Amino acid sequence: MNSVSFGDLAQSQMLRRSGAAAQQRLSRLAEELASGQRADKAAAAGGDFKLLAGIERSLGLLDTFRTTAEEAAATGAGIQVALETVQVLAEDAGNALTGAGTQGTAVAVNSAASAARQQLDAAVAALNANIGDRYLFSGSATDRKAVVAPDAILAALSGATAGSTTAGDVLTAVRDWFDAPSGGGGFLDLAFGGAGAGSGPFPVGEGEAVAIPVTAADPALLRVLEGLALGAMVGNGLMSGDPGARAQVLRSAGETLMSAGGPLSELRGAVGTAEAAVDSAATRNRAEAAALGIARGGLVAADPYETATALEEARSQLEMIYLMTARLSGLSLTEYLR
Repeated sequence: MNSVSFGDLAQSQMLRRSGAAAQQRLSRLAEELASGQRADKAAAAGGDFKLLAGIERSLGLLDTFRTTAEEAAATGAGIQVALETVQVLAEDAGNALTGAGTQGTAVAVNSAASAARQQLDAAVAALNANIGDRYLFSGSATDRKAVVAPDAILAALSGATAGSTTAGDVLTAVRDWFDAPSGGGGFLDLAFGGAGAGSGPFPVGEGEAVAIPVTAADPALLRVLEGLALGAMVGNGLMSGDPGARAQVLRSAGETLMSAGGPLSELRGAVGTAEAAVDSAATRNRAEAAALGIARGGLVAADPYETATALEEARSQLEMIYLMTARLSGLSLTEYLR
């Protein structure tokens, strides 16, 4: 009977190949046990990648929508904080200016006018709020400040009221400057740095986008800037020779600020509606992502018990190969002859 045997070199190469294969299998099984997913996606999907590819694409889109929704939520929250600041400033300044204008005393007028200048600075700073180098009240021009510096506004208003001789003339000129359309040489041309009707739209879902409808050129915000600017102009010496006219301007400025309370609340409500839409879309996206993650897991998940068992078998096999290699390496002629 003929027998076939392997030479030392052939045995060594065979053991080396077997060891490499066992080590590769051991690494693959360890990775599957750690990740909970099959390394061979093709085998897990039965050779049909359509369903798995569709799930992966949907998860990728949902991740993009999640990022955009987070950005929209941060923008909405920042706008709400700024609007709250402006509304508080308008209420405080409105009461102070109306009271000072009604009293008409020089001390009350000067004190309220001085405070109005500081409040104008604060209001402009609030409207120039930014998050991640995106200015919140600049509409689509998020790379530019929404409002120029208060000094520039007051300088422009000084020019607009240069020929005014009565308090009524001043009030009309200032109102016309703030309400002038684009190209009219007013606020939109000289003081507003933004563009468009609001931030966004932010794509937050499949076929769904949310815009936040507010810029520094909103009429409610213009009334706040107008009232504060009037108070600051009195503080700068507007109609300094006519105490009665100064008091009238302050009283009108206070009334303008107080009249902005309702529109500001409506504006904040519109922003809140947009925030709610973003939150609703984010909630739906999270639920869909969770469902798709479960579906993907069902396709490519590695059974932990089976994987652990196979991993132990691969470890034992690799140890056996190492043992055989060690024994073959230790053979000598004396041992062979025994």
